[in-house]
Amino acid sequence: MNTEKVSEYIINWLKEYATKANVNGFVVGVSGGIDSALTSTLCAKTGLKTLCVEMPIHQAASQVSRAKEHIKQLKNRFENVSEVRVDLTATFENFKSEVPVVEDTAKVDLSLANTRARLRMTSLYYLAGIHGLLVAGTGNKVEDFGVGFYTKYGDGGVDLSPIADLMKSEVYELAAYLGVPNSIQKAAPTDGLFGDSRTDEDQIGASYDELEWAMKKQNEGKTADEFSGRNLEVFKIYTRLNRINQHKMVPIPVCEIPDELQ
Repeated sequence: MNTEKVSEYIINWLKEYATKANVNGFVVGVSGGIDSALTSTLCAKTGLKTLCVEMPIHQAASQVSRAKEHIKQLKNRFENVSEVRVDLTATFENFKSEVPVVEDTAKVDLSLANTRARLRMTSLYYLAGIHGLLVAGTGNKVEDFGVGFYTKYGDGGVDLSPIADLMKSEVYELAAYLGVPNSIQKAAPTDGLFGDSRTDEDQIGASYDELEWAMKKQNEGKTADEFSGRNLEVFKIYTRLNRINQHKMVPIPVCEIPDELQ
């Protein structure tokens, strides 16, 4: 990948889109992870207002420190970058106290994890509304179009997606080129939605390098019977997630009423 030309292309794309939309710039949720770090850096390089938002909910100290380090670095590099911290922990706890309690703890844990993402989305759109900004998505190609590893109407609820055509490996390439802090480049990817130390690989069962391989093989028309061992296991993980998460990747189905019934 030609990192210089790709970064320039994305920056120009962001700037042109914002100009046509007649907005002031972008708001980005900064988590301390590589995707949000790259996205916020690209937005900052447009020269337009870039609001970086930290939204902890029982967040691990390491994630908080990386987010703060990145935002501080961006503010030192770009005059158009500002920040705000919205601690959603109390809001999240209040939500938990109001919703019905059920016995299926696995379903509760997953629903609450998705709730964290949706509370953050709501906060970003509040800030976008009062400052005249667009919500910039932070999903990469493997997450958004491969395994659907994001929350519908959570981190998937955005106005535009500047890095969604980049594989995770390309995200790292571009992040290194643009000077994202080393602490973020070296950190294991995690969505931080469960309040523990589990990584993306722990949840998915495969690394991003493996998922990229499987995505490529599926796009080439390969099938499971062509693989064995770990390759077969990874391919099955990828194709299963790709299948069950299609509801996130395709347009919302609309019940169209036949003309003769109207």
